[in-house]
Amino acid sequence: MRSALEFAASAIVMFLVTIGPLETAAIFGVLTTGARRPARRRLAIQAVAIAGAVLVVFAIGGTKFLGLLQVSMPAFEVAAGILLLLQSIELIFAHPSGLSALTAGEEREAERSDEIAVFPLAIPLIAGPASITAAMLLMGQADADPVRVAVLFLSLLLALALTAVLILVEPLGRVLGVTGTNVIARISGILLAALAVQFIFDGLRESHLLR
Repeated sequence: MRSALEFAASAIVMFLVTIGPLETAAIFGVLTTGARRPARRRLAIQAVAIAGAVLVVFAIGGTKFLGLLQVSMPAFEVAAGILLLLQSIELIFAHPSGLSALTAGEEREAERSDEIAVFPLAIPLIAGPASITAAMLLMGQADADPVRVAVLFLSLLLALALTAVLILVEPLGRVLGVTGTNVIARISGILLAALAVQFIFDGLRESHLLR
């Protein structure tokens, strides 16, 4: 039971940090300035649903794809740990260009687009490289255990539901402000950094390179 609880805590933290509900809500507010509430609600539901589908697909089929590439789970754990460690560094230093951030070109394209639910909201803001990596990594660690698999998808559902709620709460960004958002991001970054290093340690141990 203890290991299942530890897995649940790890899954919840990883999805919340890599999906970034607060950051997504802030960008959503900028992109939908002037839109009416029904349109905002429709875009939010569509974006979260599409991102959720993408993450589920990668969670279920990601490890099989790695097998086709002959990439072992320990190797993926080390690579994923490094990727998530880079994401945590971006969060800790409140850097504007993270793994799920938009480039200048992507921002211009998003501003011209009439339909932003798929891009950039669903991909790459919600279902970005970091959250996709987290989903695949957690599924690999679940090791086909029904309890852990259920915990994984419940954690993902919780993170997506929170993202949808925060997107639709318009005053949230004004209440927290830039400082409040950065404080939460830095705390999340510290937690993610610890998890990322642990994944690297687990991958090295399971690879039997360190004896």
